[in-house]
Amino acid sequence: MGLNERPLHELIGLLEGGEASIEEVIQDLYSALEEKETSIRAYLELADQEELLAQAKANAGKPLRGLPIAVKDNISTVGFRTTCGSRFLERFRPIYDATAIARLKAAGATILGKTNMDEFAMGSSCENSAFFPTRNSHDLERVPGGSSGGSAAAVAAHEALAALGSDTGGSIRQPAALCGVVGLKPTYGLVSRYGLVAFASSLDQIGPITKDVQDAALLLSLISGWDPQDSTSLDNGNVDYTRGLGEGILGFRIGLPREYLAEGLSEEALARVEEWKAIFTELGAELREISLPHTEYAIPTYYLIASAEASANLARFDGVRYTMRANDETLEGLYSESRDRGFGPEVKRRIMLGTYALAAGYYEEWYGKAQRVRRLIKEDFDRAFQEVELIIGPTSPTPAFKLGERIADPLQMYLSDVYTVPASLAGLPAISIPGGEVEGLPFGLQLIGPHLGEGRLLRAAYAFERAFKPARPRAPGGPRARRRSRTGP
Repeated sequence: MGLNERPLHELIGLLEGGEASIEEVIQDLYSALEEKETSIRAYLELADQEELLAQAKANAGKPLRGLPIAVKDNISTVGFRTTCGSRFLERFRPIYDATAIARLKAAGATILGKTNMDEFAMGSSCENSAFFPTRNSHDLERVPGGSSGGSAAAVAAHEALAALGSDTGGSIRQPAALCGVVGLKPTYGLVSRYGLVAFASSLDQIGPITKDVQDAALLLSLISGWDPQDSTSLDNGNVDYTRGLGEGILGFRIGLPREYLAEGLSEEALARVEEWKAIFTELGAELREISLPHTEYAIPTYYLIASAEASANLARFDGVRYTMRANDETLEGLYSESRDRGFGPEVKRRIMLGTYALAAGYYEEWYGKAQRVRRLIKEDFDRAFQEVELIIGPTSPTPAFKLGERIADPLQMYLSDVYTVPASLAGLPAISIPGGEVEGLPFGLQLIGPHLGEGRLLRAAYAFERAFKPARPRAPGGPRARRRSRTGP
């Protein structure tokens, strides 16, 4: 097993004990990149190997020991472009780090590179990137999920030790499920959004994508906490989420919503759910059937709210600022031509939908009604958490689908997030962990916790992970790629 296949917490122990060196870790990572990256295409930009090694050595005395982390390309990073997978920001280089990045660097992390994504985080397959699609390491003809597809694919293929992604309606959890890794969406506000390029401001959250639950807890402990630069951030103290992971879940009441086992799940997927129930029961938890009755309205509610907020947030991309600028003699022409050339089809679709929902005469009928339904969805969870301590179910209704299979059918693509969107609308923490296979491909188990219930959530996920013992993510073979310090559009 290469050092690049080991989780962060194991590598920290090996480095502290002198059983491995940071040079060996980085060499193994770049060997994996050289072998696989031309097939998977998880990255938009990579650090120079020698520069990265020098930075890592300079951080050897800090908690993360200089270990490299991959970062989704909508999170601001000094020294790298932040393109959001869009032609509009193709040459944009931030002058500051996002708070989450600054906190990782303070703990001794280095940045391996920026990962591919659906443009402005709008997508569920990583096919909406303006540059190229990313492929799933379990089957190169299938998608890795989205919008954090590059981050999940890199971790699954051992091209990254761990990564950061962002989750608006499932963009960390769904690709983690499809790639067979761990993906955590924190409670809204627990991780600062400062430096995260906004898609839907009332939903966006940064979170970790990792090889195991302990790494997710480790990274969350480092990036969470109040930030004066984000007015929505929460002051939850400095919590070490790795503490108490092994305490077990004896006596936990766990709910399984009947709405999460509705039409659309195959017999094989339902069999996986039965396995999960048996394992949680063996661990001492009590399983209960519950109801989240407004689940059926989650997708239309989400796409109205998220698109409306995207319409407002993306208005700043007008051809005057940033890097895309059309040559037109009129101001109106400058705006329209720059946006036409800079935005892809899915971004345009959502901007138009959101602009319509916010238009005079339609605001209350569409956006206002969606916000009221959002409240009903949150109240469903509030009632459920009076009865149970955690909620479980599939992360996605299907395993990874084939490239091109849903790109022409937006509704089918949107339904990929049917189980992840409700927790996002309610602002709740949720995690996807490997839950076996369906059709020979990874199938994710999602656990949802109450507001600021990350400790309980991670404890249950860790207990299941240890009992279930899922196989480590497989990595593809494929042609060797030539060594290069930079990849790009």
